[in-house]
Amino acid sequence: MAEAVHKFKLKKEDTVEVIAGKDKGKRGRILKIQRDNDRVVVEGVNIVKKAKKKRKQQDRGGIVEIEAALHSSNLMIICKKCGPTRIGYKFDGDKKVRFCKKCGEVL
Repeated sequence: MAEAVHKFKLKKEDTVEVIAGKDKGKRGRILKIQRDNDRVVVEGVNIVKKAKKKRKQQDRGGIVEIEAALHSSNLMIICKKCGPTRIGYKFDGDKKVRFCKKCGEVL
């Protein structure tokens, strides 16, 4: 039985702040969104060590540090004016746009 995938308010390239977990307070850019399990990969946040196998002659094997996915509920989008905020939707003419709930600026 497949679960319903809800709409994400976050998008790729958005700047977000971590509001819970070991990296609380860190900011970064969204690199990848995994909609099927509500997770997001953020640049420079949630760094984990991973054992990587050597695939080709010139590749380096060993232990590498990569960004692991965080749950989307642990992130908050950054408004350029007022910092971490929630997002709302409104119609600008006939186009649906995201806006900052604190200052009302379009994101």
